[in-house]
Amino acid sequence: MEFSGLLTLTVFLPLAGAIVIALFLRGDKLIRTFAALIVSADLILTVVIFAKYDSAKGGVQMIDRIRDWIPGSGGGDFAVQYFMGVDGLSVPLVLLTGLLGFVAVLASWRIGLRVREYFMWLLALQTGVMGVFISLDFLLFFLFWELELLPMFFLISIWGSEPRSKREFSAMKFLIFTLFGSALMLVGILVLFFSTGTFDMTELPAAIAGANLLLPAGVVFALLFVAFAVKLPLWPFHTWLPDAHTDAPTAGSVMLAGVLLKMGAYGMIRVSISMFPEVVTSVAWLLATAGVINIVYGAIVVFRQTDLKRLIAYSSVSHMGFVVLGLASVAGVAGSVSPLGLTGASMQMFTHGTITGLLFLLVGFIYDKAHTRYIPDLGGLAKRMPFITIALMVAGLASLGLPGTSGFAAEIMVFLGTIKVWSLATVIGTTGVVFAAGYILWTIQRVMFGPIKERFEDITDASGMQFVPIAVLVIAIIVVGVYPSLISDVFASGIEPIANSLERVAQARLN
Repeated sequence: MEFSGLLTLTVFLPLAGAIVIALFLRGDKLIRTFAALIVSADLILTVVIFAKYDSAKGGVQMIDRIRDWIPGSGGGDFAVQYFMGVDGLSVPLVLLTGLLGFVAVLASWRIGLRVREYFMWLLALQTGVMGVFISLDFLLFFLFWELELLPMFFLISIWGSEPRSKREFSAMKFLIFTLFGSALMLVGILVLFFSTGTFDMTELPAAIAGANLLLPAGVVFALLFVAFAVKLPLWPFHTWLPDAHTDAPTAGSVMLAGVLLKMGAYGMIRVSISMFPEVVTSVAWLLATAGVINIVYGAIVVFRQTDLKRLIAYSSVSHMGFVVLGLASVAGVAGSVSPLGLTGASMQMFTHGTITGLLFLLVGFIYDKAHTRYIPDLGGLAKRMPFITIALMVAGLASLGLPGTSGFAAEIMVFLGTIKVWSLATVIGTTGVVFAAGYILWTIQRVMFGPIKERFEDITDASGMQFVPIAVLVIAIIVVGVYPSLISDVFASGIEPIANSLERVAQARLN
């Protein structure tokens, strides 16, 4: 048994806090304060994990492992490990989850409906997402993957937008889509286990290569890939996202855009690409095509939106296309592999989380004060909301990839990596940056500038409690933009062994 305890504490501290809130705490102020203390402690733990990880050494570190966690019957035929660990791919995403979990709680300070239940579900959601990024046993990974569904369903259906029927529809649509993906994933996981005899995600790549799978490798890859594509979301599996974002409470949208979507991209790298290098190199052209469709389709649809949250939701679809385009660099028309493209895709996961998380946070605060998200009804808010306006401009400029912001660092890595292997797709994909410049600047101009409407003459800027989460995300965007290697070097250490495996497959194909 290997057990440092740091990762286990980081994963289960929010869940323990949720249980304490559910069973013992009374009084809204006490519950809010306790939840803030829990996510603050968890954020500190994620910073410690990030600082402690040795990217020069690489590999899985800080392991918590109990080999016979669930012993199987019949001599251990179905034994499940409790296996947690982090590598260069997961460490930045653990930090991102801790950061956005902290932001989500502070953004919820004015929640007045069923406060105890709300913070219980919000903390439970953080445990589910954190567990996905840290689990290295495939069945444990699946359990955490499923754990996040219930909290998000309740957050949308109870505390989402009015009317009730609309938010309940959006919550159910989210649940149906993700359960569909989960069902496919479970089939794929069981096929891999009964073919290889292990759930260990560090052993599965080699085990799959030497095993006779119960189903063709391409079929198993498709089962798992579709599950991740639904969560990403990849066109045409994206239709649940705009509804869920539009009707989720502010904290729900922050977590949904910031980390839940990243579970899909993370699964594609950790599972689909790492475990099926032969298959993914054969369908890389499909990844490139899907990435371009996401980028262009999402950007074009944005221009038709009049609801601020729905606008950002479709921009999120577009920007996640950059992740998929970066993943397509696993193989090119000449058999080449670009580690830079994969690292850029990973960076895009992190930067998109902070940028879009900030955008949804600001839209939520604007709605709380203006009581509308309908863009034609807004205007001139910069005169009454200077701090929110500055933060919105930072997030918007980062979203369109302005140099000096984290958005530029991620996108340029994707483009430089993929141009070597999928030049046409990359050229088309860059139009997404042009579209983003158009819809971001146009939206900011319509909402924040121009003559102020009479009804907003008495509107106020961000309060003290709202100032903190906004400032935290603005600082994160600027710091990573100025010093991207802080994150990219860690991602690169996790991507390197995956890229080496893909390179060997590509060269074998050429020979």
